[in-house]
Amino acid sequence: MDLRKNPLGVYEKALPNCFTWEEKCFAAKQAGYDFIEMSVDESDLRLSRLEEIETLTNTLTPLLKKYNLSIRSLCLSAHRRFPFGSADPLKRARAYDIMQKAIKLADALNIRNIQLAGYDVYYEDSTETSKTFFLNGLIDAAKLAERHNIMLSLEVMDTPFMGTIERAMRYVEQVSSPYLKVYPDLGNLTQFSPHPEQELTNHIAHVVAIHLKDTQKTVFKEVPFGEGTVNFVSLFKTLQSLNYQGPFLVEMWANNQLNETLEDVVSRLKAARLWLFERMMSHA
Repeated sequence: MDLRKNPLGVYEKALPNCFTWEEKCFAAKQAGYDFIEMSVDESDLRLSRLEEIETLTNTLTPLLKKYNLSIRSLCLSAHRRFPFGSADPLKRARAYDIMQKAIKLADALNIRNIQLAGYDVYYEDSTETSKTFFLNGLIDAAKLAERHNIMLSLEVMDTPFMGTIERAMRYVEQVSSPYLKVYPDLGNLTQFSPHPEQELTNHIAHVVAIHLKDTQKTVFKEVPFGEGTVNFVSLFKTLQSLNYQGPFLVEMWANNQLNETLEDVVSRLKAARLWLFERMMSHA
């Protein structure tokens, strides 16, 4: 088994904001990726995508065909701003609205997996009430996803609340839906779990995709591959032994102040892919 044959995607935020969708597709394809993970984050700009589904679909459909790419997954981090667990009923209502529209967007673009941020709340204090609201939101979201045959997955996050697969599984088990699974981030998992390989082994049946990101003890974003503490060789060996054949997603962020050219971006994304491929094939 060769993990390099698994579908490999790149996070949209690894591509500069100034790029058109055609430039993003071109760069991802030239760098050797199979798909892009779209971002709908808490910014007004990206939230507006949920109000422009037809326009976005008309733009992307021919481009994806032209470049033989897909938007396989959607990173729905907008719930940081409008969480299911909020004490504010208006924010909770907005969270449900965002979820409904995200599923419509996924349906229109044939997106198979919506990644949910594993936070009950982000800008508020977590309480037993917020956790209950969060669980109720997941139950309703899973029922809606079932009707549209679209997978939802809880990302293993950069906070203790859902920093491990074990903690995500508490909610997966309570919701008890075939359409709610787990999306581990190996960088986050490494910082919060003393035994990340064992967690993967214990719960591989619920893993539908995996984020590849390097991290340090207190730094969860923009750590260059090789400068963090993630033991990719060991984790890849574990996944190979488990016969994991699902997608990998390379999570990186572009520096939007650099004014990178297409060639710059292709080079950066290709270097990350090749670095990870080396670790996938390592027998060290």
